Amino acid sequence: MEDSKLSSPLVFFVGNYFVTFFIIGLIAAGISLLNKPKPLRISEVSEAFLSYHLLFAIGINNLINFVFHVFFGDVAAKFIGWENSPFQAEVGFASLGVGIAGVIASKASLPFRFATLIPPWAFSLGAAGGHIYGGHIYQMMAKHNFSPGNVGLVLPIDILMPIVGFVFLWLSYKHPQPGAAYRKLT
Repeated sequence: MEDSKLSSPLVFFVGNYFVTFFIIGLIAAGISLLNKPKPLRISEVSEAFLSYHLLFAIGINNLINFVFHVFFGDVAAKFIGWENSPFQAEVGFASLGVGIAGVIASKASLPFRFATLIPPWAFSLGAAGGHIYGGHIYQMMAKHNFSPGNVGLVLPIDILMPIVGFVFLWLSYKHPQPGAAYRKLT
């Protein structure tokens, strides 16, 4: 009985790793701020949240997505409610590039960070609404695809994560750290 109590949350957090790493990024940013001298400046807070968002929600999340789609394509397709196809590997290798960039961007300049955020934002928002052949909302309404990987936590996080990332980027731009790497976007 104890196994089932432990396995349900574990399956939930592993199966929804994209939400898990989004939350881990928020927690890591909060923990990093605990040891900073008080009062905290908004530049320190925005830097912590943007940096850890890039590391966990973009970097590590997409590296896991790479593994999931390339090495476990059948599982990924079933989770989404699709048939497996070579597209799984294409999504996986795109995720590999975004993941590597996200890890690097966690300590990079603001222009690099901004450029790194564009592909996952476009992918997430496109995956949420998408076009007539894809998109979680379309798949739900037209194809009655209510698979957890289509409309579970995937749908709201595909919309929420780009918004939160933009807010962190904007705050970091408006309140740069003194002596930080090149921060001008133009």
